[in-house]
Amino acid sequence: MPGRTPRTPLDRLRTPRRFPGFLKTASVCVLIAGLLSPLSQMAVAAETATATDYCGGQCSDILPPGENGNATLAQILLNQAFGTQPSHAEDQLGPYANLAKGYSALTTDKINTFFNDASFGVASGQVASTESPAGRTDVTIVRDKKTGVPHITGTTRYGTEFGAGYAAAEDRLWLMDVFRHVGRGQLTTFAGGAASNQGLEQEFYRNAPYTEADLQAQIDNAVAHNGTRGQQALADADAYLAGINSYIDASDSGRYFPGEYVLTGHKDSITNAGTIDHFKITDLVALASVIGSLFGSGGGGEVNNAVSLLAAQAKYGVADGTALWESFRERNDAEAALTVHNGESFPYATKPDDPQGEALPDAGTVTQEPLVYDRTGSAATATAATTATTAAATATTAAATALSSARRGMSNALVVSGRSTASGHPIAVFGPQTGYFAPQLLMLQEIQGPGISARGASFAGLSMYVELGRGQDYAWSATTSGQDIIDTYAVELCQDDYHYLYHGTCTAMEKVEQKNAWKPTTADGTAAGSYTMRVYRTKYGPVEYRATVGGKKVAYTTLRSSYLHEADSIIGFQMLNDPDYVNGPAAFQAAAQHINYTFNWFYADSTHTAYYNSGDNPVRASGVDAEFPVWAQAAYEWRNWDPATNTADYTPASAHPNSVDQDYYISWNNKQAKDYTTASWGDGSVHRGNLLDDRVKKLVAAGGVTRVALVKAMADAALADLRAEDVLPDLLRVVNSSPVTDTTAAAAVTKLQTWLTAGAKRTETSSGSKTYADADAIRILDAWWPLLVKAEFEPGLGTPLYTALTANLPIDETPSAAHGPTGSHAGSSFQYGWWSYVDKDVRAVLGDTVAGPLARKYCGGGSLTSCRDILIGTLKQAAGMTAAQVYPGDDLCAAGNQWCADSIVQRTLGGIKHGNISWQNRPTYQQVVEFTSHR
Repeated sequence: MPGRTPRTPLDRLRTPRRFPGFLKTASVCVLIAGLLSPLSQMAVAAETATATDYCGGQCSDILPPGENGNATLAQILLNQAFGTQPSHAEDQLGPYANLAKGYSALTTDKINTFFNDASFGVASGQVASTESPAGRTDVTIVRDKKTGVPHITGTTRYGTEFGAGYAAAEDRLWLMDVFRHVGRGQLTTFAGGAASNQGLEQEFYRNAPYTEADLQAQIDNAVAHNGTRGQQALADADAYLAGINSYIDASDSGRYFPGEYVLTGHKDSITNAGTIDHFKITDLVALASVIGSLFGSGGGGEVNNAVSLLAAQAKYGVADGTALWESFRERNDAEAALTVHNGESFPYATKPDDPQGEALPDAGTVTQEPLVYDRTGSAATATAATTATTAAATATTAAATALSSARRGMSNALVVSGRSTASGHPIAVFGPQTGYFAPQLLMLQEIQGPGISARGASFAGLSMYVELGRGQDYAWSATTSGQDIIDTYAVELCQDDYHYLYHGTCTAMEKVEQKNAWKPTTADGTAAGSYTMRVYRTKYGPVEYRATVGGKKVAYTTLRSSYLHEADSIIGFQMLNDPDYVNGPAAFQAAAQHINYTFNWFYADSTHTAYYNSGDNPVRASGVDAEFPVWAQAAYEWRNWDPATNTADYTPASAHPNSVDQDYYISWNNKQAKDYTTASWGDGSVHRGNLLDDRVKKLVAAGGVTRVALVKAMADAALADLRAEDVLPDLLRVVNSSPVTDTTAAAAVTKLQTWLTAGAKRTETSSGSKTYADADAIRILDAWWPLLVKAEFEPGLGTPLYTALTANLPIDETPSAAHGPTGSHAGSSFQYGWWSYVDKDVRAVLGDTVAGPLARKYCGGGSLTSCRDILIGTLKQAAGMTAAQVYPGDDLCAAGNQWCADSIVQRTLGGIKHGNISWQNRPTYQQVVEFTSHR
C-alpha cells in the first residue's frame, strides 16, 4: 500500500519566483491530471490502544504552519498556480495567528481553539488514516483528522523506531534531505547555486568542517561511551533509518515523492529516472551539527570582544577603557532578569582577578580567514561573491560585521509552581522559538513503544525521539541558554601561514575541502558554476581569523566543547522519552545533564517543577578570561584537554544553574542565575525576559493562576514593544522635565504617551485589519530609537568605539528589522539591543539610583538639559520621517506598509508557500500543560 500523499531549507532557501513564469494554467491542469494517478487513499482504522495519560485533557500544543511538509509535484504546481494547499499543510497556522487578537477573551474551553489537544492517542471518531508501514505487523501509524499528526505505536522497539522514521519521511523528506546536505556543506550541489544557498552552506561549513570519517567517529564514540543506552541508541537509529529508506523506496516506485526532486533535477517527472539517495547514519550527525550550531552552541566572539576592548583602551587608556568596556559588557549585572531568582550563585566564566595568557590582536591587523577558493562560472562574478559573503555573514548573526559571532538564542518559558495555581498543580506554557518555515524545521509526533512514551516536537530527520514535549505524567521544554562553550586560541605561526606551534613543535595545519558545482534547474536558474570551500584545522579547532599579536603572526582558532561531539546528546533525549527513567525532577535533571548543547531545560508534572542548564562547560585554566583570545599553549588549555578526542574536564552538574520547585521560572534567553556569565551581550536592566518576569510575578503574587492566565501573560508579552514598555517612560520623563513648546515634538510626545497608556502593544485595530492601533506612535518610536541611541552615545564614545560596540551588540531588533537566523519577517524580536544602556544612562542623568551603572554618563554629557535637547531634536527628526522611509519595503511588502513590514512569513524551504500573518513574539512550537495526577 502506498504511503499517504506526502506534503512538502533555512531562511534563504526560497522557492524561486520564476515558478509562475513557466506555469501556464492549461499545461498545469494537464500535468496535474497525469501526476495524480499514482496517489491513493489509506484505510481508516479504529482507535488504537494508548498509554496511560495523566494530563486529564489539559495538555495542548501548536506548531505552524502544519504537519504536512511534503508535497508532490502536482501539489506544488497547484499551490504555485492557484494557491491551493495540500491537506494539513497549514491547518495550524490560522489558530496560531488568531491568538494575537483572541487571547484577551480566552477561556478554558477556548484554549484548544488556538492550540491542539495534545492528549495521547486518537479518539475513534477522529482517526483519519491508519497504516502499517512496509506491511510490518509490529507498528502502526495513525493520523488524526484535525492536524494529521502521526501517532506511532509499536509492539517492538525496532518496529516503533522504524515507524518513526517512516512517518518522518512522509512529513519532511525533502527538508531532511536539504539539511543533511547543509550539514556537509553540499547544499549548492544538491539544491542549486543561488547566492543564498552559497551563503548558507558556507556559514555551517566554516563552523563544522567535518569529513565523512569525522561523522562516523562521532557515532562510534557516542555508542562506545554510553554502555547499554549507547547500544540502544545505535539500534534505534538503524531502525529509524530503515523506516526513512523504506518510505523513499515506496514513494519512488509509487511516484508520490516530494516534487522538489523533479524541480531540482534529481528525478524526471515523465520517466521517473533519477534517484533519491538513501539516508545513512552519518546523515544524522550532519543534521545534528546544523541544529546544534543554530540553537545550542553558545560562545565565541572573543576576537570581536578584543577589538572593542582595544578601541575603548585607545580612547580612554587601559584602566579607564577597560572599566568602560566592562560596564557595557554587563557580565553580571545586578538589575538583570534571572531564571533562578532566589539569589543562589553559580559562578561561571567570571572575570579573573589576574587574567593570564591573553592574546589580543595588534590594532587593525585582524582579517577573517578566507573560505571560498577557485570560483568558476556564476560563482566567479563579483556580484555572486559579494552576495554570498553577505548571506553567510547574516545567516545566523545579527550584527552587520563579519567579526560578530552573536548568535540568536530564542524560545521562552513560563512555569508556575502548584503553590500559586488555582488547582494546586504546576502549570507551564513553554516552547522553542525556531523561526517560521514551510515546512517547519520541527515536526509533531506521538511515539508509543517499549521504553518510549511521548508526544511533542522533534527536528526533522532527528525524530527517533521526541525532543520537546510531554510524557505520560510530565512535560519538558527548552530555551537557548548561550553560556560560553567556545574559546578562541591564538596559534603562533611557524615556517609559513599553514604551520603552527603545538607544544613547541612546528605542526602542519590540516586542509579540509569541499568542492561544489551546480547547473541551472527549474527551481534555481542560477548559471552553472563551482567553487571550493577550504578550511584549515588545528588541534585547537578551525582557523577563523588571522592577525598579529605583539608583531607575531597568529591564526585565531575556535574550539567548542561540542565540536566532534554532535551525536552525544542523543542519550539525554532517549532518557527523556523513557517513562521508566523519568519519574520526577531529579531524573529529569539527570537526563538533561546528558545533553551537551547549551540549553535551559524546564519540567513540570502534577506536583513539581524543575530547571536545569545543560552543556559541556569546559573547566578553563586558572586566570583565563573566557571573553578574550588566549595563547595556544599548554598553560591556557582546558583542564585535561585531549585534542585527539576534544574532551576535557567539564564543570559538575551542581555548578550548572539548576532548581526544583522555585515559585516560578521564566526564560526568554535572559541570564540564568547570579554570577553565571553568558557569551552574548545585553543581559542588563532591560531584557525581553522582563516582559515575562513582570507579568508572571504579578500572577504569582495574586495566586490562583490558571492555564488561561498564563497563556494570556505569554500572549500579552508577545505583542509588547520592549523599548516602549520598559524604556520609553524614562525617555518621556527627560523630555517632559520642562514644558515641550515645539509643536512637532509635542504632538509626537502625545502620540507616544497615548500608546504607552494603551499598553504599548504592536497589535491590529481588529483581527485581519492589517493596520496597527497607534500606528503613528509605533512609526515614531521605530524611527526615533536608532537616532536617539546614536546621538546619545556616539559623541561621548567616539565613532571608532561606538562602531566597535555596535558590532558586539546591535542597537535595535524590531520586528521589521532583518535579524536572527531567519532574517526579516522572523517574529522573534527585542532580544538584542541597547535598551539596557539607554535605560541605565537616562536614569543616571535623571538622578535615579542605578545598580551597575555605565562607567560614565553619555546623554548630553550627563546634563539633563543637554540630554533633553538631544532627545527632542532626534524625536522631531523621527516624527518627520514618512512611513515609507521607516519601512522601506522588500520583496513582500510595499514601502510604507507598517503591518506587512512586521509580519511573519513562513520561509519557503520547498515548493509550498503560505500567506504572512500578524506579528507575534512567541515560541514556534508551544505547549500548555497542567497534569492532574502522577504515577
